[in-house]
Amino acid sequence: MRVTPTRLRTAGFGCFVRVRRYALTGITAAFLGACASGAPPHASIVGDGISAPLAGLMGDATRGRALVAARDPANCVLCHALPGQGVAGDVGPSLAAIGARMSIAQIRLRVVDQERINPTTIMPSYYRVEGLVDVAPEYRGKTILSAQAVEDIVAYLATLQ
Repeated sequence: MRVTPTRLRTAGFGCFVRVRRYALTGITAAFLGACASGAPPHASIVGDGISAPLAGLMGDATRGRALVAARDPANCVLCHALPGQGVAGDVGPSLAAIGARMSIAQIRLRVVDQERINPTTIMPSYYRVEGLVDVAPEYRGKTILSAQAVEDIVAYLATLQ
């Protein structure tokens, strides 16, 4: 099913209005609605990264791999190719060897709030709650991912050398 930005806006998914057309196959309302999630103020951004783990948490690469491959809540495979994944998207860059291309701090910022790096991105801000528009009411004030899930994903992506 192809959906226009107008249809996304009327469904309460305004975070995708910059996209001319967006395929909804495999995306759940929870994923789209959760675009309601600005980086919480405790995330200290330095340069193009967040050096300190969110909430002081340690990530688990095994859990992160499962989150990256899952359809909910992150749904990374919708847009990104991943090593070992048969079906993957090609909207975003491949995540193969991302751990060799970026530091952990850079990866963390991109998961937390990619819009700080690329203001025209269609990638949702997974750990942000401020400054978003047209958010479905049930998702306002909530992040897509918990701090632990962000750290787990960062831990996994850092292993991709």
